[in-house]
Amino acid sequence: MRLIGVEEELLVVDPHTGLNSTVTERALDVAEHEGAADAAASSEQVSRPDGPEVEAELHQQQIETTNEPVESLSDLGESIRRGRRTAGTAVQAVGAVLVAAGSSPLSDPGGNVTNDERYQRIVAEFGKIARSAVVCGMHVHVDVADREEAVSVIDRIRPWLPVLLAVSSNSPFSAGEDTEYASWRHQTWRRWPAAIQCEPFGSAAAYEAAVEQVLSSGAALDRGMLYLDARPAEGLDTVEIRINDVCTDVDDAVLVAGLARGLVGAVAHHAADGAPAPTWRTQMLTASMWRASRYGLSGELVDPLSGELAPAADVVGTTLAFIEPTLEDPQDRDTLGRLSEVVLSRGSGAQRQRAALGPDADMQPVMQDLISRTQQSWQE
Repeated sequence: MRLIGVEEELLVVDPHTGLNSTVTERALDVAEHEGAADAAASSEQVSRPDGPEVEAELHQQQIETTNEPVESLSDLGESIRRGRRTAGTAVQAVGAVLVAAGSSPLSDPGGNVTNDERYQRIVAEFGKIARSAVVCGMHVHVDVADREEAVSVIDRIRPWLPVLLAVSSNSPFSAGEDTEYASWRHQTWRRWPAAIQCEPFGSAAAYEAAVEQVLSSGAALDRGMLYLDARPAEGLDTVEIRINDVCTDVDDAVLVAGLARGLVGAVAHHAADGAPAPTWRTQMLTASMWRASRYGLSGELVDPLSGELAPAADVVGTTLAFIEPTLEDPQDRDTLGRLSEVVLSRGSGAQRQRAALGPDADMQPVMQDLISRTQQSWQE
């Protein structure tokens, strides 16, 4: 069974105004104090610290949770809730609330940079690209055997990543404006010079050579800034899939992560059987990704097998059929089928946000709905 883990970037928001709040550093102090108290009370926790981690992000208006890897999708849902509970409790202690959304419907995307040497260097080098990047994603880690399998997977998973973006799309509004995109976070993130589409690498050695070229160009200050949509994780035998918006509803997050694990398993199986990597050129991937960002689940997507446009529901069905033969957990088929039916019926996060929009394009009802649903997600 391939273990699966999730990192979530979350907005920190004033509960009264709905605007982003710069209290994350104080919230982290609260979380650290409570974690130390829990550890002192439990020798088991001291020897086996497997709970969620809460960390700073580039901007003080954000907070990140890193959840422990698990096997089952039901355990993954509870892991995500624990991470949000840890962060949400700490944030509430300093007078703010969490919001799980790819962008803020109310606040300008600019932010106050966290007091960290690396983050300060990033902003000094990349200027407004960095300053205006208060957007939130969800990164999914899936176990692989080694670096070679990781590169083989990212070479083959490329045409399927837009499907994950469409399902997770949850950032239609920014700074009081309807961007007319399902995932404006994706468009914002593409401004980074190392957030690039790549041709297949072919081997771990070729991947490392490409990384060194990017680093030597200065387009990334370090390996952590290689913002590929899917990449081999540093220091872990995992593939890290970074294409997703953070989801407000935990079930949506579990669906996206479960599809990601299924895709990793399927393409790894095909590679082991000697199947060549898909021959999609970078410009077609860029076009497919744009459609997913623009329309999410509300329009047509590029089918990863045929390369033709098809209704989003059909493309999700194609994805489920593609991964089903190689699913390692027999319960995943039923879980992913049920969750996909739900999201296709009620809409993606972006569609739910638009449904909450008030008269005269009032964004306050959208923000209050996001606050409420995010809080419910970790109190369930």
